[in-house]
Amino acid sequence: MPTPSAGSAPHSQVIAFVESPVQLLNVLEWARTAVGHEADAESRTAGAAAGPRADALTVVVLAPTDPMSRGQLRRMADLAHNAGHTVRWEEARGGAGAPLRTVRQLTPLLRKADRIVIGDPFSRYVQLLLTLVGGKRLTVVDDGTATMEFIGQVARGERLVRWHRRGSGRGPRELVLAPVTAAARRRLAPAADRPVEVFTSMPVDQVPLGIEVTPNTFEWTKATFGPPSITETADMVGTSLVETGVVDVDQYIAAVTSLARTHNVARYFAHRRESVDKLHRLHAETGLEIVRPDLPLELIARRGPIGSTVLSFPSTVVHTLPLALAGTGVRVAVCDIAPEWLKESASPRAQGFLSGVTTTARDVHRLSHVPFPA
Repeated sequence: MPTPSAGSAPHSQVIAFVESPVQLLNVLEWARTAVGHEADAESRTAGAAAGPRADALTVVVLAPTDPMSRGQLRRMADLAHNAGHTVRWEEARGGAGAPLRTVRQLTPLLRKADRIVIGDPFSRYVQLLLTLVGGKRLTVVDDGTATMEFIGQVARGERLVRWHRRGSGRGPRELVLAPVTAAARRRLAPAADRPVEVFTSMPVDQVPLGIEVTPNTFEWTKATFGPPSITETADMVGTSLVETGVVDVDQYIAAVTSLARTHNVARYFAHRRESVDKLHRLHAETGLEIVRPDLPLELIARRGPIGSTVLSFPSTVVHTLPLALAGTGVRVAVCDIAPEWLKESASPRAQGFLSGVTTTARDVHRLSHVPFPA
């Protein structure tokens, strides 16, 4: 790690916790933006201490167990290392004693940090780590559309609950973890002397008092990859709405089939959480090439080649791809989730939340109706 030059301000120590490839991508985007803000501050106030520096950032990967996420995280960790950041890979879920061991090893690092960056405020693991610190500056980077829900829940003083969860969320496990969740909610709530930064590409119409929103425009992505070559066919982005129990699998496959035929789709970029069985069925019934991306889709699209149209159901990419692909001429189109596609067990909030994801997306073409094949 570079040594500060003589007379320079001491570096802030920043620790970021990530559990998914997209979270790590957005930490890299935040670091680039933070460095830019620091340079502006230093030009205005010579010799004054400024914001966090890229070479003071330590990224802690709380490794998941599924192979797709681990593979993408390994690639993203390499990119973070190449960008000059320190990366620690923690097998945080590697056996019964792993969580306690990980927390014990990370405690000294947490105490020294001036700022903590988190990718998922709903994560029980991150909530546990937050209970160990107080008074630290906090930044929340995008973990997809969950960021929109987090801001709303903070504004309303509600418990932190993912939008697709059904029921009260007060089962035995939740009751045991309730003190941890309550303590984390207090840490995540802004205070008069400690605002909480939210670094996001999601639309935020009403910003709660104490929340500072910094726009994520994917400057690091655009500077590192592309511009891409563009094909004449279309590509489709997969979703894990079936796997999370929101959408019926038969309805989903029928919608993909119809969209593929109508819009000349050639490739289907699978979400890292999509099941192998569902992807096999999609290939058999649609003939689409199933692609398992080795990086987050924003980087895949920017690296290219990418279709002249990218179709998606309501998800994070309808907000992020127009930013990452700005100026390339690629059209991003989104297809709404029809009420009849939802499973009976889906959360009552699902339809409204998914509709909000679509209606707030900028620079996308909306497909309001999918004509199912006869």
